[in-house]
Amino acid sequence: MPSQSQTEAPQGQTSETGSQAPAWARLIATFFGIGYLKPGPGTWASLATVLLWGWLGEYFELVTRITAAGIIAIAVALLGIPAATRVARASGQKDPGYVVIDEVAGQMIALIAVPLRWQSLLASLILFRAFDIIKPPPVRDLEKLPEGTGIVLDDVAAGLYALMVMQILLRLGIL
Repeated sequence: MPSQSQTEAPQGQTSETGSQAPAWARLIATFFGIGYLKPGPGTWASLATVLLWGWLGEYFELVTRITAAGIIAIAVALLGIPAATRVARASGQKDPGYVVIDEVAGQMIALIAVPLRWQSLLASLILFRAFDIIKPPPVRDLEKLPEGTGIVLDDVAAGLYALMVMQILLRLGIL
């Protein structure tokens, strides 16, 4: 049975970096440490996601690529919720800035059905970050959900907004 220090901070104690959270939760929540990059860890995580998808997406045919992006986004969100919960609890913060798995999930959603051209990838990054920062309704309301659910789902919603705008821009031939 794991000791309390391996699972979360003892009651009444917190860790500013979430170091009391289990290693698996820290790795996932910080997207393998990218969340510790400064400034703007969320932007670094989104950029890393775009670059990884730009490389990985080349290995899929178009229809398979769309499906793969959706599956990856769902998997990241489902893994991210418990990881973000554990790290947020250990840190004593509602939404620690170094928890960036939510940006990875949201950015992956924004990349669904986006051509692997630098212009489209850059537009997806900019749109997702804008919606994540601005948080139009109901995105901001999702932040109020408890723990990792609120941490991740507001970025999922921002990703859905970015996905919709990207698809409109692509259909209009702007990108």
